[in-house]
Amino acid sequence: MRRADRLFQITQILRGRRLTTAAQLAERLAVSERTIYRDIADLSTSGVPVEGEAGVGYRLRPGFDLPPLMFSADELAALALGARVVGAKGGSELALHAASALEKISAAVGPALRARLETTALLVPDFGVTPGTQHIEALRRAVDQRLRIAFDYVDEKGARSTRFAWPLGLFFWGQVWTLGAWCELRNDFRSFRLDRLLQLALAGDQFPDMEGRRLADLLRHYHV
Repeated sequence: MRRADRLFQITQILRGRRLTTAAQLAERLAVSERTIYRDIADLSTSGVPVEGEAGVGYRLRPGFDLPPLMFSADELAALALGARVVGAKGGSELALHAASALEKISAAVGPALRARLETTALLVPDFGVTPGTQHIEALRRAVDQRLRIAFDYVDEKGARSTRFAWPLGLFFWGQVWTLGAWCELRNDFRSFRLDRLLQLALAGDQFPDMEGRRLADLLRHYHV
């Protein structure tokens, strides 16, 4: 990594956290702590408002504006791939947002990187609509606003049931989307395939932010 890029990375890291130690920065950037101390000193003398001290940690003074973002060719390739996955598998509305984001990034980088972004060979073939994506926008809203949902569900054996659930997160598994939720019928976490959801509706009320029934709890449940 070029030194200029490392200095920029340090400002990025310090901007988003309360305190970051030199050891954490050194590990993240694969350099020695002595190098970090020199970089911090150079940033301070160049006018970047770094607060803190060695052995305690550093942060940027709140309100400091960073210069426009710069991306490496590999970072642009990763962004392009992610946007193309969303465009092919995330439903029509998310596809529009992904395309818009790429257009903004393309407009902000130089001609050479713009050409790399537009011609990257990381492709995501779209063989048609991914089943269940028609529900994604309603479920995104329900997850963001903690809205209870109601739907009929058909399981793998063809049995149909009516469910009320607390939607916690959406998961893409390569071919199908699933909803991770707290199911009121089962009084437990459940995973629902979006292509098996029927007559989805927002119930109209919020579910509580309850200890033991949050997304982090769901992820721990899956891990176990």
